[in-house]
Amino acid sequence: MNDDHPIRPSLGETLDSMGEAGARISEIDAAEAGAGNISVYLGWDTEVRRRFPIAEEIELPLAAPHLVGGTLLVTGSGRRLRQIVADPEACVAAVKVHDDGLHATMYTSPKRLFERLTSEFNSHLGVHEDQVARRGVAFQAVVHAQPPHLTYLSHIPAYQDTEYLNRHILRWEPESIVSLSQGVEVLPFYIPGSEQMMAANVAGLREREITLWGKHGVMARSDLSVTRAVDRIEYAETGAKYEYMDLAAGRLAEGLTREEIASVAREFDIDSPWV
Repeated sequence: MNDDHPIRPSLGETLDSMGEAGARISEIDAAEAGAGNISVYLGWDTEVRRRFPIAEEIELPLAAPHLVGGTLLVTGSGRRLRQIVADPEACVAAVKVHDDGLHATMYTSPKRLFERLTSEFNSHLGVHEDQVARRGVAFQAVVHAQPPHLTYLSHIPAYQDTEYLNRHILRWEPESIVSLSQGVEVLPFYIPGSEQMMAANVAGLREREITLWGKHGVMARSDLSVTRAVDRIEYAETGAKYEYMDLAAGRLAEGLTREEIASVAREFDIDSPWV
């Protein structure tokens, strides 16, 4: 367990931020029906029994020894992200990993409206375990969403290349190179929830803070806040929307040149592979 974090949000504050994030993801049409999921790792002992009094033992989809002592807040399968803000106990579970790193206790509320954790729990858990093991983060938020323009571009062969995609979606707003300095890692299509999807996503989020799951959606991480992870999705989706508009218009727009992007990066002291 790592408790070295400048701000240690309470359980209530974290649930509120998950609700805010879920609402925003829905506002940008990136979480239709039950699509999308959120998890947050708190690397310190957090009291959860007052809001989640029902305990259930579960087996983890992968070993997570570095998460022992912390708390994971995870959305349930099929829950609508837009509903978290109104009733977080119905949509979220708290997971505490046992000392063996292979099993956990899942705490839920009597208001629970899901049978199991999100079907992408293995990808969430894998990212948290990898980031805590490699970087020692004490807080991390992970958000999966299905923004339509990014997802559409991932169906076009040219955009299935990481460099091509980043060169094209980071050229529409000066803020993009600042907010998405490391860009987006593009992954091929994998069956959702599969071990191959999980492994590729964990590897992709080591260097980047957002991955594009081919023909599926995105996952973003942040060790600052849940809303910061959503901001990354929103910036990437906005760039993809401009790119889609340009495609539809017949490639009429110039976009920012590489020299203009580089000048923004220099001004804001941004180190990026895309300048």
